[in-house]
Amino acid sequence: MDDEYAKFIRRMNPPRVVIDNKSCEDATVIQVDSVNRHGILLEVVQVLIDMNLTITKAYISSDGGWFMDVFNVIDCDGKKIKEKEVIEYIKSRLESNASSSPSFRESVGFMPSNEHTSIELSGTDRPGLLSEVCAVLADHHCNVVNAEIWTHNARAAAVVHVTDDSTGCAIKDPNRLATIRDLLCTVLRGNGAVNTAKMTLSPPGVTNRERRLHQIMFADRDYERVDKEEIGRMRDKSMRPFVTVMDCYEKDYTIVTMRSKDRPKLLFDIVCTLTDMQYVVFHGMVNTGRKEAYQEFYIRHVDGLPIGSEAERERITQCLEAAIERRAFEGLELVLCTEDRVGLLSDITRVFRENGLCIKRAEISTKDGKAKDTFCVSDVTGSPVDLRIIDSIRRQIGPSVLQVKHNPLLSPKQPQGTTAGFLFGNFFRTKNFSNFKLVRLAS
Repeated sequence: MDDEYAKFIRRMNPPRVVIDNKSCEDATVIQVDSVNRHGILLEVVQVLIDMNLTITKAYISSDGGWFMDVFNVIDCDGKKIKEKEVIEYIKSRLESNASSSPSFRESVGFMPSNEHTSIELSGTDRPGLLSEVCAVLADHHCNVVNAEIWTHNARAAAVVHVTDDSTGCAIKDPNRLATIRDLLCTVLRGNGAVNTAKMTLSPPGVTNRERRLHQIMFADRDYERVDKEEIGRMRDKSMRPFVTVMDCYEKDYTIVTMRSKDRPKLLFDIVCTLTDMQYVVFHGMVNTGRKEAYQEFYIRHVDGLPIGSEAERERITQCLEAAIERRAFEGLELVLCTEDRVGLLSDITRVFRENGLCIKRAEISTKDGKAKDTFCVSDVTGSPVDLRIIDSIRRQIGPSVLQVKHNPLLSPKQPQGTTAGFLFGNFFRTKNFSNFKLVRLAS
């Protein structure tokens, strides 16, 4: 009965999306008003991310029965969205997502597919792991059409979409799938630790890869820190995000603030983690500068209670740090563009392994017979790669095939602290959004 009543309320109050190019000089403003329900913030943010939009500022309010968010967004070129067709498509997508009431699995991007088989992998990271996985798939006539691989805190996770190289469709034979599963688990175990490797097929179809990777990493407890020596090798501590968790006794919220280096999809990563941990964002703000992003959320658990213990406070801090760090690798980025073929990924990753490169993150895609693969690499110690090695690899496979993009490390200073109520000190006295002013971060 309650579910039917909720559906009736949504039908009587359809979502409203307003896209405005006049009120902000350097960004398109998107406002979404809808009946509130759990998970709607993640769905809206995912739609914007799927459209390759970058969120530069955001205001979030979902207290009570109504959801009202405002996002300042730019396209991949850093410009406003001006094409009428694109604006109408974004509006229709947002209105469609906000009005539906999917199950949890549907709300995080599950879609049926017979075009490919989706394989999920997790295990202990080590040099050459991706090369060994790709070799197994190539030996069993699996063509990798799309994939994404993340590593964090000595853990590795991947979502790989493969097809049968003879049919170009999903692999149906259960015996063949079982053989591939056993071999991949053997590769993932590596050191013989049985409980550190997992290989599953995504039922009943495939999921949004990035959404699923967060869930895999979270389930694998990658947020638990390894020993201090390992941390030092993996990342400069000054690059780590600064997360604080405080109490707001006046309004019975928990305040979570995050200050980190800005990057695309940062808000999406944080909202994914909060959703997986069963927290609800009631109010929040996002403000980005040239290099740094500041985010502040007022949250409660889904049962309506704020965080009540020091252990829970420590856990959410660790999990949010992990969410920010998972795809924040700073280093050398290699982009491969060439004709796709079966075994291409196996060959390329083998060349990387033989030249002492360690793949920290990768995104594999194919379209119309063309492969475009992106690899973030370091040497086996986690240090920057000697560019002479890259020049040698490019000569082996062709300079026009492998392009190099180097992202210099410009580490912002570690913040010394943050102030509770940065956004909401006067929020509860504010009557409407026109009175709300975002505070510019000090550079």
